[in-house]
Amino acid sequence: MQITRSSIDTVKGPADWFTGDVYIDAVAAAPAPSRVSANLVHFMPGARTHWHRHPLGQTVFVTEGVGLCQRRGGPIEVIRPGDRVLFEAGEEHWHGAAPHRLMVHVAINESDSDHDVVHWLTPVTDEEYAAAPAVG
Repeated sequence: MQITRSSIDTVKGPADWFTGDVYIDAVAAAPAPSRVSANLVHFMPGARTHWHRHPLGQTVFVTEGVGLCQRRGGPIEVIRPGDRVLFEAGEEHWHGAAPHRLMVHVAINESDSDHDVVHWLTPVTDEEYAAAPAVG
């Protein structure tokens, strides 16, 4: 058993991965041979990831607020606390907060044999984001 005391600072999500204000807290990063990591990600209203894909997929578990997610070519979906979203391996997608609501989720990822977890792509445009359904 290993206990890691909370000593890692919250980090601001980099602008080349996110649009808007996003804050990340590391949850799990087990040493090899484990390849699983998890982060608690806080999206301020309107904040979102850029388009991206994960070589081994990604699971997102919403803990707070109201969010949005979309796979390339699909509709924008509204996600709420308790919802789990599985993005398939290699599936291009984005996720983030609704325009006037914050959203917090746990992102669970596995690195591939090359230690890659994510491949970042282009930003989600304001026009793409504005196509979201109304959030009530």
